[in-house]
Amino acid sequence: MKITALRIPDVLLIEPAVFGDARGFFQETWNARKFADQGLDLSFVQDNHSRSSRNVLRGLHYQLRQPQGKLVRVVTGAVFDVAVDIRRGSPTFGQWVGAELSEENHRQLYIPPGFAHGFCVLSERADFLYKCTDFYNPQDEHGLLWNDPDIGIDWPGGEFLVSDKDRRNGRLCDMHDRLPQFKS
Repeated sequence: MKITALRIPDVLLIEPAVFGDARGFFQETWNARKFADQGLDLSFVQDNHSRSSRNVLRGLHYQLRQPQGKLVRVVTGAVFDVAVDIRRGSPTFGQWVGAELSEENHRQLYIPPGFAHGFCVLSERADFLYKCTDFYNPQDEHGLLWNDPDIGIDWPGGEFLVSDKDRRNGRLCDMHDRLPQFKS
């Protein structure tokens, strides 16, 4: 397993070992001991599965009182996955990182608590799986506008299918009282 810190060092790109032959492949996507040996002593409480069609854009979502760390991966198709640092006082506040995750590259992304998260689908269909470090709480759900000009995410593609709820999300500059505090 190879772990690489991205431009925002708290967001990690994980490339598991993949063992393949003419029959297919095998990969270990989660092993608490191996992750802890790499400095990621994580405890997950919930697994989620999302299926979306081409050009669907989901996000940017976060929880404030029950923030979730997420280990995300794609098992069918491809997505462009994005994490935005929304921790007030963070040296990388308001910055974003993105990575393509696909069934071909087997990559995973670890997004720690305190980040907004979203993705857009690059393939005809994508099955997106993610493990969460805290339970989903609908009363604690928040979101940032997916195309906030102050964040400036360079989403690949063109016309996106975005839910009405995600279209109504606020801009980062208007969310000060609904953002987590950076803890060094």
